[in-house]
Amino acid sequence: MTIGQMTARTGVPPRLLRYYEDRQLIVPPRDRNGYRVYCELGVARVEQIRSLLDAGLPTKLIKAVLPRLNSSDVTVLSGDGDEVRTALCREATSLPHRIDELTARRRHWCAMPRP
Repeated sequence: MTIGQMTARTGVPPRLLRYYEDRQLIVPPRDRNGYRVYCELGVARVEQIRSLLDAGLPTKLIKAVLPRLNSSDVTVLSGDGDEVRTALCREATSLPHRIDELTARRRHWCAMPRP
């Protein structure tokens, strides 16, 4: 499928798909004219990336996690992933602080007078 078809399937804009490629989160092959060619597995991979980004993980950690995911389930790691598990635990321990920060921002923005 083309990049436009991938966008239609995943809702991820072409520019963001290219960003994922620049970060080596996805590696779509190219056909003879140089166009990217996406497959069904690429759709699942992009959905995994979106899910991990939505969870607040940085792309560097996502790059380490992706090869250890054995299905579309982003909660199951396969193989020996101790360093990845450690990094995920570090990220998880920072979540309460980030939640508190976002809650404070929301309170501030909602309390701002309207123009």
